[in-house]
Amino acid sequence: MTQGYELLDSGAFQKLERFGDVVLSRPCAQAVWRQTLSPIQWQKATATFFRDGGNQWRGRERLPGTWEIQVDGTRFQLSSTDFGHLGIFPEQRDQWRRIREVCAGFKKKYGRPARVLNLFAYSGGSTLAAALAGADVCHVDASKGMVDWARKNATLNGLEEKPIRWIVDDVTKFLEREHRRERSYDLIILDPPSYGRGAKGEIFKIENDLPPLLALIGKLISPEPLGVLLSCHTPELTPISLHHLLLQQFGAQGTLEQGEMQLRGAAEVLSVPSGGFCWWLA
Repeated sequence: MTQGYELLDSGAFQKLERFGDVVLSRPCAQAVWRQTLSPIQWQKATATFFRDGGNQWRGRERLPGTWEIQVDGTRFQLSSTDFGHLGIFPEQRDQWRRIREVCAGFKKKYGRPARVLNLFAYSGGSTLAAALAGADVCHVDASKGMVDWARKNATLNGLEEKPIRWIVDDVTKFLEREHRRERSYDLIILDPPSYGRGAKGEIFKIENDLPPLLALIGKLISPEPLGVLLSCHTPELTPISLHHLLLQQFGAQGTLEQGEMQLRGAAEVLSVPSGGFCWWLA
């Protein structure tokens, strides 16, 4: 295992990143500025992902089948996918740190683990953050492959015996079932896709389905809530859009903090905006 993630450069609609010993060039629609490093330095990338002419990797044969990195003390297994993803979204690092802080603070205040629900949970970065802080976690994703990947990440971090429920299901159907069972959660985390399919082919369109989803989440908040963390990568949903959604659903009962998620490197490297987030903190 090699340490760390680092943004090396960006520009000309590409980003150059280091994941352990592996350096990758991938598309980045936000990087409208010019590249800072020389073309020779970009050409040293281990592999490059293209969307032109269909998704494809150049140099994929140079990539290991899987490899591990450690980010802020948390271990992740990475692998190249046909969509250019690797199994980690480093722009969530600030949110993972905050999750650990609020879950640890909750346990200290109430003398019990926080009950955390992570929806559209992907490879489990937020699940790992909460579990490492001693929370009881329910991890929900419609993709069995991604849930299996998240379980591998949990094992890498010594969390295989911790109280984590692994659920493969459509998020809305799962929430409706939890509501009927009268279950509640102290912290609910969601990072919905712009468009997605549930475990049985259910269609999710964020512009139509997010407001009713938040209303359903509101019914599952515990009497001693931590709050809700909403993040997404849909360009039309800016941090202010996320703020307004959570304000209408929860705002009168707590505080709201919103901002842009960013990929970061060394101090002189231009950061890359990578979606928005908003916290409702009860």
